[in-house]
Amino acid sequence: MPVQFYGFYAIQTYTKIGTNPKPGRDGASSLSTIFVIFAGRKDLIMKRLFILFASALMVWACPKTPYQEEVSSWLGHSAAFQEEYQLEQLVVLSRHNIRTPMVGKGSVLERLTDPSYQWFQWQDPTSHLTAKGVRLETQMGAFFREWLQQEDFIGRYKANPASFRFYANAKQRCQVTARTFADALFPGANPAVEMNAAYDTMDPVFNPQITKLPAGFEEKARKESADLMGDLDQKMAGPYRVIERVIGLNQAPAYPDTSSFAQFPSSVGYKLNAEPYMTGGLKMACTVSDALVLQYYEEPDLKKAGFGTVLPEEDWLNIALVKEWYGEVLFSVPSVAVNVAHPLLQTLFSELQEENRCFSFLCGHDSNIASVLAALSTEPYDLPDTYEKKTPIGSKLLLEKFRAQDGTEYADLWLVYASSEQIRKESALALQHPPVAVRLKLKGLQANKDQLYLLSDVEQRFSTAIAAYDAL
Repeated sequence: MPVQFYGFYAIQTYTKIGTNPKPGRDGASSLSTIFVIFAGRKDLIMKRLFILFASALMVWACPKTPYQEEVSSWLGHSAAFQEEYQLEQLVVLSRHNIRTPMVGKGSVLERLTDPSYQWFQWQDPTSHLTAKGVRLETQMGAFFREWLQQEDFIGRYKANPASFRFYANAKQRCQVTARTFADALFPGANPAVEMNAAYDTMDPVFNPQITKLPAGFEEKARKESADLMGDLDQKMAGPYRVIERVIGLNQAPAYPDTSSFAQFPSSVGYKLNAEPYMTGGLKMACTVSDALVLQYYEEPDLKKAGFGTVLPEEDWLNIALVKEWYGEVLFSVPSVAVNVAHPLLQTLFSELQEENRCFSFLCGHDSNIASVLAALSTEPYDLPDTYEKKTPIGSKLLLEKFRAQDGTEYADLWLVYASSEQIRKESALALQHPPVAVRLKLKGLQANKDQLYLLSDVEQRFSTAIAAYDAL
């Protein structure tokens, strides 16, 4: 009997080929075309079998990227994982969202910039959360609501509001960020946001200041910095030149007295009851770097954001690198980290051990996240899809507590943040379009097969970091 062709279908699949090194998640794609030929009798069952086979082949042909695997392990745990573990508690340490620059009109920015260039016209006072920052934090809070509804957390608030805590530094940008997040997480409920200092001042818990300055501390801290980071300006030579070109330094009022950031050697100092401070070119360059990155986020026109030039992504990476390096130098040196993060480490540890708490949201600054992660001896990490590679604006450090079927408690650590593209476009965040999530690892700790740490090991790491302060 001759073979009769029922027909054929061409199935096209787009397969990611590696991760995208640039901000955004478009990635590179290759087109695969799978031809499925139905041969034989006009048999509906055979047709369906072939379609099922083709569907399976499509899934096989579309492997997940490493980033997709990470997102899946955070948001979409496998059935086996969900059967084994129950998410019991979530402690969040958040950085505030988009603010205005730390300096205003008539500042060093104007002296270092070509007078023909126009900085973004901010509508809020210096260092305050902006309207866009509020909108972005609303989206992040709404995303957390969608996610936590899946985890059966939202209902717990109605049953016991005290099981949720919202606590922020008293600075305007932190209080408004926490207020916005809380309102988006629980619309209409108006959860209380704690403020334990005078409004728009620094709460000691979030103030990254040196509170212990024994003899020999400065020398030890400087040696640790030199060993870990080397010459502070040499590593920034390239990024310095990028910023100098972008702002037109050679046409600025400060020129020729200031012809390069590198002409002013950078150094770090420490004083009791004060933040670590810096002098020299790195501090000057950081002020400009910070303002440029914020301008990139707020200015819709990329040409205006770059003072008349659409800057390549490499330039934006170099611009942001300066302020990231500045923060790392000041707050990530081991002895300094356990010093400045001490009260916050105590607070986070206390929240993690609070039996009646299921969700804690603490809002502070990039220096808080940087110093806490350094004090906990986190392994080095490099964040994808963002120009800010360590503590992006609005980022959130998540400490997740799980209980296994046998009663053993485990912990997982993630850094969650909106990508640079999501920030610029104010992209809606949802489970289908989530923020970026990167799992953090702790030096010397062994994770289980599901990449979770024993909670007792993480608690011991907190205890060690807290005790290190007493040993200074």
